[in-house]
Amino acid sequence: MSNWPTDRDAAKPLPDIPGYRLSHVIGHGGMSTVYLGTQLSLGREVAIKVMLPDALADEVSRRRFENEARTIARLEHPHIVGIHEVGRTRDGLPWYSMPHLPRGHAGQRDFRDDEARVREILQALLSALAFAHARGVIHRDVKAENVLFDEANRPLLADFGIALRRGHGTRVTMTGLAVGSTAYMAPEQARGQQVDHRADLYSVGVLAWEMLTGSLPYQANDALAMAIQHAQNPLPKLPPQLRHWQRFMDKAMAKSPRKRFHDAQQMSRALDALPLRPQVDAGAIAALWQRGVAALRRMPRVAWVGVVLLAAAATGLLLHPARLADERVAGPAPAATTSPVAPGGASSAMPSPAGLPATVAAARADAAAMATGETADGPLPPGGAASSAEAVALDPASAMHRAAPQSDTERLLLRMQRQIARGQLASPGDDHALASLRAARRADPEHLQLPAATEALFNALGGATAAAIGNGRAGEGDLLLRAANSLARDAGASAEAPQERYRDTVAKALLARAQQAAVRVDREASAHLVAQARLAGLPAATVERLAGQAARIPARGGQGGKLDGLVLVEDGSHAFAAFRTPVSRAEYARFAASVGRPPALCRERASLLRVLAPRDWNEPGFEQSGADPVVCVSWQDAQAYAKWLGEREGLRYRLATAAEAARLPAPAGERVVGEWREDCAADCNRRSATGVSWRSRNASRTLDPTRGYDDIGFRLVRDL
Repeated sequence: MSNWPTDRDAAKPLPDIPGYRLSHVIGHGGMSTVYLGTQLSLGREVAIKVMLPDALADEVSRRRFENEARTIARLEHPHIVGIHEVGRTRDGLPWYSMPHLPRGHAGQRDFRDDEARVREILQALLSALAFAHARGVIHRDVKAENVLFDEANRPLLADFGIALRRGHGTRVTMTGLAVGSTAYMAPEQARGQQVDHRADLYSVGVLAWEMLTGSLPYQANDALAMAIQHAQNPLPKLPPQLRHWQRFMDKAMAKSPRKRFHDAQQMSRALDALPLRPQVDAGAIAALWQRGVAALRRMPRVAWVGVVLLAAAATGLLLHPARLADERVAGPAPAATTSPVAPGGASSAMPSPAGLPATVAAARADAAAMATGETADGPLPPGGAASSAEAVALDPASAMHRAAPQSDTERLLLRMQRQIARGQLASPGDDHALASLRAARRADPEHLQLPAATEALFNALGGATAAAIGNGRAGEGDLLLRAANSLARDAGASAEAPQERYRDTVAKALLARAQQAAVRVDREASAHLVAQARLAGLPAATVERLAGQAARIPARGGQGGKLDGLVLVEDGSHAFAAFRTPVSRAEYARFAASVGRPPALCRERASLLRVLAPRDWNEPGFEQSGADPVVCVSWQDAQAYAKWLGEREGLRYRLATAAEAARLPAPAGERVVGEWREDCAADCNRRSATGVSWRSRNASRTLDPTRGYDDIGFRLVRDL
């Protein structure tokens, strides 16, 4: 959404969307308009994206858009703007609602003097894209306007509205240009060719260029000219102060997808390995010049020798400025020594007095390794000390990284950041970030860097804990929760704010996981989530909410448990969950509208009324409410509904067999219906329906699976 609302927007009537109250236009795009609105049921402010009538002119494209939106809604990631709900306006225009993020987008901010923030934003976007690409979704419109910021100033990737799953062809607008913003468009996308995830990586490269320099790599007066430049023009060179980014940009924005980064993870690793910004140490050059001039005055006979040496030294400083920057981060190398490396990696240049804690000794060894480029196990990875120091600089703007570590406390804090970068947050022993921070706090409880280090560790623990909970790694989640509690005890009141953010992150992960446990009817996992909520010290309301969800999940071993309309049935090794009631008219209507399924006929073939007054599930011949069981649907309709529902929820549904149905609660009501079953007869040319209905006392019948009956409905089950 790149265009702001105009006076003309204020004069247009707002779309009518049931359940929402729209306020005004907040943005425009080539295919849609975005409105600010309120979701009435929850009282929350949302952004509602409504597609333009010309963008999706036919029913096929509208249904495809809705299916894609549902796919995108399943992309639950900390740096992806989620989709709350999908629907249509009363005029039939597709829409979806999403969180309203009022803090603006990346195109409204200036990052030219903040490389650290640029790296942070790029890492967040690459993490989001890696998550989406792994699920077969390509964004296809990564640009500054689609990088939004939440209340915590975190970047989120928005507007997957033109994303495609793998296997779909390239979509093209009515003007013939491929979908996407041409200022960020990969060459193959600009040509309208088939694209894959590497087109997104190209766009990330363009965005990185724009954030670093304040302008786009290519400039043009119209979209077509811009697309041609991306497809044909060589990549410009970055300004001298950004030349350390050039190799990264060359690979990110290669014309051929084969020459780009293979995937988002590889691009992220390359971003980590970028050297620090090269700087010329003007003070060192000036001091060297003064010493050279003084030497020339004292020794005129060797003046030319002095000039040559002085020029060579100055040239070395100018040609190798990165080494100076690295030394400022890693600290000066220790004096040369012939003594062997001591056990644990502590060099004799950094003496380890008797009784020195192992964590402190290891921190000194780390500092020595970063300065010399050597460890007890051999050389550091390619790039030497500079790349190692850069890889652990989680917050380069912090004072912690502005000077070489001069004390045990600073060495411990630097070691902590290296451990965070490696994911060593908490584990048995002392080789993890929590132990290093605790040792640093003991060494100097008043050190000025401790609050920032505590916040950094809380942030890392929050992300790792959420990931462990989300992936069902209960033991790892418990370990990290205890580590966070220990960190909170160590830090005391000074860490209340980062601890609160940590708890918010954990609460969101637990609530999301609880929904998954409910869908899987996993009572044990749900109960453990309640225990984790208590361990995290979450508010009582959150714990009660999780406990209520767990209580509704039936325990295995008997019939009669209830879970949001489900019944759990277990028979020996076979367990399944079934809907307590048949599928309703309202539920079937959503399915039929979503896929455009035509209704089955619902009268006897030889009946004259079949021609004069046809009936189907919309008009079965008697009054029904939306909550009544749908009838006049064929066995084939029931199978199609089961497949559709399973794809929406990521589960597998089916019809119950006659034997399973005998264990389910009998339907009640004024007009009781029988139900289609999975069983078949006569070489499956006919299908079974069981249950006494308002029309028939026959509890078991074999019927034509291609047509509907006004006393036959269906319900679904799923295996556990």
